[in-house]
Amino acid sequence: MCGRKVISGRAAFVALASLFLVRPAAAEEALVTYKSVSPDIAFEIAQAALKRCREDGLQVAVVVMDRFGAPLVLLRDRFAGLPSATTASSKAYTALSFRSTTAEFAKGIETKRLDAGLGRLPNVVAMAGGLPIEAGGGIVGAVGVSGAPGGDKDDACAAAGIEAVRDRLDF
Repeated sequence: MCGRKVISGRAAFVALASLFLVRPAAAEEALVTYKSVSPDIAFEIAQAALKRCREDGLQVAVVVMDRFGAPLVLLRDRFAGLPSATTASSKAYTALSFRSTTAEFAKGIETKRLDAGLGRLPNVVAMAGGLPIEAGGGIVGAVGVSGAPGGDKDDACAAAGIEAVRDRLDF
């Protein structure tokens, strides 16, 4: 056998199997797991927000985005202004991008805590009516509402949308 060590069939099998069973730490870091609002929950959020605005006599558009900024739902009431859908989308995008409500974002620009140039970025608006959707300590999406006379009313509708599904978001 010329100095070669012979490994039994069982030992070779165990050694080979251990290569497949033990995953190095680098492999675990190669993949990420995330949570995002589902299309069904996004639809419920949008419906509840629209319902709240209608109850208040307001015609608005509602957009719900996933955690990556992709729109999942757009609902526009029949008499909502033409820019309302685009503005609602920008509000959701802003809330998601800056990880805060758009009312807080607007206040940050107004008080000069944030650079005014941020409000001029594409798809960013410094107007109330956009809220991040949070679950399990992280942001899983955002909702934007636009069309009411005053961002506080848009905010209230967006909050009502999130509140309608809150029990299924908290875990």
